[in-house]
Amino acid sequence: MCDGRGTPLKVITTAANIDDVTQTLALVEGVPPVAGRPGRPRRRPEVLLGDKGYDSNPNRDELRKRRILPVISRKGSPNIKGLGKLRYAVEQTFALLHQFKRLAVHWERRTELHDAFASLACSLICWRRLKKTSHDRATSSEHGHR
Repeated sequence: MCDGRGTPLKVITTAANIDDVTQTLALVEGVPPVAGRPGRPRRRPEVLLGDKGYDSNPNRDELRKRRILPVISRKGSPNIKGLGKLRYAVEQTFALLHQFKRLAVHWERRTELHDAFASLACSLICWRRLKKTSHDRATSSEHGHR
């Protein structure tokens, strides 16, 4: 799960034969508090975008109970218009994770090792983005931009 800019928020590793839809609520519940706007950090997203692999009426109901708007294409119907553009952030996150060669193919026999490498990769991606953001802020303040 990532935010709208492709920053990873939560990763869950499952067996290859497990449907993505089974992990929807675990992903949502596992997102840590995210600071941003003034006030209390958000504990859940406002909207959850998903492809047809996440199509499930029980999950839609659970997301709505949590006041999360599910924007998920239904199986057997055309894709939601514009979802591909929005899904770009997710694909970008996968590309960033796959730059860490050890994650591109799951070679680890023990899931804990793969999860540890995935967590480390996510941490490095977040750190690089924070470093870039703080550098951009410093540069713009030196030049008098706000």
